[in-house]
Amino acid sequence: MKVAIVGGVAGGASVAARLRRLDEKAEIVLLERGPHVSFANCGLPYYIGGVIRDRNRLLLHTPGSLHAVFNLDVRVDSEAIQIDRSAKSVTVRNVNTGEQYQESYDKLVLSPGAAPLVPPVPGRDLPGVFSLRSLPDTDAIKAFIDERKPGRAVVIGGRFIGIELAENLHRTGIQVTIVEMMDQVLLPLDYELAAMVHQHLQSRHVQLALSDGLQAIELRDGGGLKIVLQSGRSIDAEMAILAVGVRPESRLAQDAGLALGIRGAIATNEHLQTSDPDIYAIGDAAQVTHLVTGGPTHVPLAGPANKQGRLVADHIAGRAVRYRGVQGTSIVQVFDLAVATTGLNRKQLEQAGMSYQSAIVHAAHHAGYYPGASSMTIKLLFGPEGQILGAQIVGAAGVDKRIDVLATALRAGLTVFDLEELELAYAPPYGSARGPVNLIGFVASNTLRGDLKVITWDQVAALDRSRDFILDVRDPEELVAGSIEGAVNIPLRQVRSRMGEIPKDRRIVVYCAVGQRAYYACRILAQHGYDVVDLTGGYTTYSQAVGPRSDSSG
Repeated sequence: MKVAIVGGVAGGASVAARLRRLDEKAEIVLLERGPHVSFANCGLPYYIGGVIRDRNRLLLHTPGSLHAVFNLDVRVDSEAIQIDRSAKSVTVRNVNTGEQYQESYDKLVLSPGAAPLVPPVPGRDLPGVFSLRSLPDTDAIKAFIDERKPGRAVVIGGRFIGIELAENLHRTGIQVTIVEMMDQVLLPLDYELAAMVHQHLQSRHVQLALSDGLQAIELRDGGGLKIVLQSGRSIDAEMAILAVGVRPESRLAQDAGLALGIRGAIATNEHLQTSDPDIYAIGDAAQVTHLVTGGPTHVPLAGPANKQGRLVADHIAGRAVRYRGVQGTSIVQVFDLAVATTGLNRKQLEQAGMSYQSAIVHAAHHAGYYPGASSMTIKLLFGPEGQILGAQIVGAAGVDKRIDVLATALRAGLTVFDLEELELAYAPPYGSARGPVNLIGFVASNTLRGDLKVITWDQVAALDRSRDFILDVRDPEELVAGSIEGAVNIPLRQVRSRMGEIPKDRRIVVYCAVGQRAYYACRILAQHGYDVVDLTGGYTTYSQAVGPRSDSSG
């Protein structure tokens, strides 16, 4: 059997190596149009920023090492330009010489990845304007920084790669502005958690221009660039990096008559076969099934690409396997914060027409009495039967551990009631007896059992003060941090003795700093016949979400 693989890096290299482990006799040809067959794509921004100092550490494998260990026929600088499905062959072009030849296959795997989206704006090809996908792109950016020593840079796009680039450019001493067309960075986050990231970026002197898109890039008198935004304002800089997203590299598949799906990705079935069963597609170029919705999606992440490659190798080798779907688990460093997500967010659930509720907790990453405890914010989205639909976490420490637990729970089909009972490792330096994952499970389960009714931060503005009585149960000294307009302060410890001040003919909306004391107050009042709801996430979440937006968009 002969297997041809188009594209290396996470997906294609994974197919090749796994297939060799399963079939020593298979002829495996790996075609890569770039000069590097396997490199740490996700590490590129950190090489630009100097965190990774040795460029060679980004090279995971070379053609020589792959041949020596796995007996693979690896050909770099070799671009697949056409597929002849009837002849089962691929036309390959040597990118250095232009020479073309035909390569036959029994099975073909497409792993061409995704290309950076380049907005069709004037000036996108000017010197000092870059995008980032490959090691040569990285080399060009790093050389520009080393030689020109720019003082100001603009990153167009506030997605994961844009945030990573902004941090690493800042690390080299460059003043950075992020331009994002949406009203927030990191779109997998719901707005109230994204607001925490906005404030943290501002605290590190990274400027934001939100709800504003790129209009044009112009040369500035005296040198440098002028970044003209759709609002009419402009930003002076010496360099700009386009990081607005990626598009699947599906032209080869389209020209071969293979079915495409959403965003132009290559449509696949549960075995990751395309509309031609002898051709597979994986990674950033492939449309796959979403684990939560069961519908088609396109999620360009290295982790899923690697696992898809392994599964395709198994299927080619004759094993009975199927791809259950992607859930989009991801994490990104934002200076001192870690930001992580899994599953779907609020907008995605609403677009899918799925019923959901949400809960927010603010919890210490280890025992509060042990030195060095820092807070993390966890948001959980869950269905009417307690099914976990998505989770988001923002915090300084312990975020990776908790998102991995929640991602595992989602994939395993656990419910919020199971989160209550999870027995997780505990010692004061590492966690709490009732850890953050347990806590979010408690809140979600209390909601579904009817022990607690909640509203979210964005529902506060619509409260009718003639029907809703807002009760702040924080201690008086905490009010210096601010309060919700019209709220009446009765500290938790005084709720029972001052119950006469709380009207029974109105709904009582209770909040505290993070939610725990409000829950206690809700339980007291509910058992005395009050109609009560809790503001999930407390004043901390509310104030972060509705506070002045820390951007420079004017």
